[in-house]
Amino acid sequence: MFTLRARRLFDGHELYEDRVVTIDGDRIAAVSGPGRADLDLGAATLLPGLIDCHVHLAFDAGPDPVAQLDRPGLATRMRQAAKQHLLAGVTTVRDLGDRDYMALGLGLGPAEGPEILAAGPPITTSGGHCWWLGGQADGESAVRAAVRERAGKGVHVIKVMVTGGQMTEGSHPHRLQYGPAELTAAVAEAHAAGLPAAAHAHSPQGIAHALRAGFDTIEHCAFWTENSVEPDPRTIAALADSPVVVSMTAGIVPVPGLEVPAEIRARWPKTAGVLRELYAAGVTFVIGSDAGIAPIKPHGLMPHAVRHLVDLGFQPLDVLRASTSVAAGACRVGARKGRIAPGFDADLLAVAGDPLADVTSLLRPLAVYRMGQKV
Repeated sequence: MFTLRARRLFDGHELYEDRVVTIDGDRIAAVSGPGRADLDLGAATLLPGLIDCHVHLAFDAGPDPVAQLDRPGLATRMRQAAKQHLLAGVTTVRDLGDRDYMALGLGLGPAEGPEILAAGPPITTSGGHCWWLGGQADGESAVRAAVRERAGKGVHVIKVMVTGGQMTEGSHPHRLQYGPAELTAAVAEAHAAGLPAAAHAHSPQGIAHALRAGFDTIEHCAFWTENSVEPDPRTIAALADSPVVVSMTAGIVPVPGLEVPAEIRARWPKTAGVLRELYAAGVTFVIGSDAGIAPIKPHGLMPHAVRHLVDLGFQPLDVLRASTSVAAGACRVGARKGRIAPGFDADLLAVAGDPLADVTSLLRPLAVYRMGQKV
């Protein structure tokens, strides 16, 4: 058992001054007022470990991450990617697409990586987005069987590609891959197995279909059309009135000499506008960095994603909640993660200064604890 003290403590909901946290083994035993501690972090802020709700550990964040899947040593590279997240203060990740369920079997200890909540190969159509991960299923019965297979493998979430995506040749973000019958079936099977369902959905129609089908989270939610970005006010209002959580894709790290495709770059201002509209409407949100899909999306990206939303005008307190307690709830681990409170996992992040005043402090972690062990 040991104690930590910091000038400020963000418990996942609110910021407090001068608190002492008692850690017993891998759990938080107590949080108390001012006092002495075994380790005094001084002017630091202590937070729950961050939660990234959308990563791909199997992608290497290189110029061609799909080609790298077939190179020997994939499991080793996935473990290295996981460690990058942990060193950035991310103590839980939701892996929303790998090959052969590899994210379920990495066997990482607390000092080796975050807790991984894995989906396995995402469910997609033949030749659809990310078909090369092995999750092809066409028609309602095949989709139901695919969900049951994943539940039997022990996944933590069911991922369905409602629309196409950019990483797959012949697939397009504005095109639907599944209709209402398949989507409703997928959600019903997931919920029957006690699992949340996550919808990859870019287009306005795909987002609306995912909402009506009852998905628990909608990933990206970008309102991309064939040539532009067109948010639908009625769908945004419906999202705000629903229990669905939007997993906002945020955060990039500029790479010198790398040119982002012009089509994507041209959409960025309107995509930022969509994020602002969702936030202004009161839609419940978390952050999914999509780490691994490109050089500008390296593993350990989450602190940059937090800064991205604050730079767009989001209140820092709302973004920190979305990165901790709200994210834990969306990932179905809210009873033990995302908070600094008695009984919760001792997943902690210490940063210099006050992240509510300067969110870039998250880029400079002083200490990371995973299940009570200092990393």
